[in-house]
Amino acid sequence: MINGGKVLMAWNNPDLPEGTVRNLMEQDTLKWVFVGGKGGVGKTTCSSVLGILLSQVRSSVLIISTDPAHNLSDAFQQRFAKTPTVVNGFTNLYAMEVDPSIENEEGGSEGVDGFFSDLANAVPGIDEAMSFAEMLKLVRTMDYSVIVFDTAPTGHTLRLLQFPSTLEKGLAKIMSLKSKFGGVLSQMTRVFGVDDEFGEDAILGKLEAMRDIIEQVNRQFKDPDMTTFVCVCIPEFLSLYETERLVQELTRFEIDTHNIIINQVLYDVEVVESQLLKARMRMQQKYLDQFYTLYDDFNITKLPLLPQEVCGVEALKEFKYRFLTPYRPSRARCSAEEMESGITKLKEQLKDAEADYEKIRKGKGQV
Repeated sequence: MINGGKVLMAWNNPDLPEGTVRNLMEQDTLKWVFVGGKGGVGKTTCSSVLGILLSQVRSSVLIISTDPAHNLSDAFQQRFAKTPTVVNGFTNLYAMEVDPSIENEEGGSEGVDGFFSDLANAVPGIDEAMSFAEMLKLVRTMDYSVIVFDTAPTGHTLRLLQFPSTLEKGLAKIMSLKSKFGGVLSQMTRVFGVDDEFGEDAILGKLEAMRDIIEQVNRQFKDPDMTTFVCVCIPEFLSLYETERLVQELTRFEIDTHNIIINQVLYDVEVVESQLLKARMRMQQKYLDQFYTLYDDFNITKLPLLPQEVCGVEALKEFKYRFLTPYRPSRARCSAEEMESGITKLKEQLKDAEADYEKIRKGKGQV
């Protein structure tokens, strides 16, 4: 926010409402919630907490980790695999860890599936997209109320969001090859006595079914009532840069985004003597202000830097309140003795500063 040529400290302005994630809980039409951002900013923790919050207002919630370096199991301290598993302590919250970039590991597939896979892999990028499509097809048959994606760092996420378009283009290319060589293919199948499962009609049926699924998912991804993207970041330059890049790409893909979570924020709770902490808080203040200037129409939620990790169901449940109520650091925790000690230190520092000033002043007078 800019006023009179000066940048206001919007994030520290008590007159401005603090953002939370309540809008996501209240939007009951949401089907897909993507959570992404730069590596190491706390995406998995935020995805886990969002899943817990949504499970309070939805009939069934699934959290899917698409990051090859899975952390979902670590966050909940429970082992998850490629199939949905109910999270301990819940009845309607499920989690699974998949890697869309991994091809079918079963190997040795035969018939139309094997031929289709080989043909599709000839189109650059479509192998990952097909794996993603198969995962979406599986998820759609399970009929979850809402699905939260804990995505990989920004670069992988942007490629993930391009998969529906990649598939549409790839399938169109394969279909064009069919129109050119379909007659040859039909003749070969008849000459070699291939059965109907491997015939042209079976292959085309598979392609058409895949294209129908992708077109439907693509429409849903571009529908702001059904899909939204939550950007997670920290108040540093690189994270601000990645967030801006991500928001611009999401706009280009026509994917809705109106929530930003700023994690690991330092608050000036009491007198800080550490010069390092003071410098870090000044740096964060600068970037927090830039976030509020760039995204003044977003729901921005600030989360404090904690002295401990957020691991396990109980810790995640405790942390969820930070997502619903703006964090207000308590200044009443110091005892009278601690306050008196702090005042004494300040007086000593002031006395030392005055002595140094006198030395400098006298030194100038002698010149």
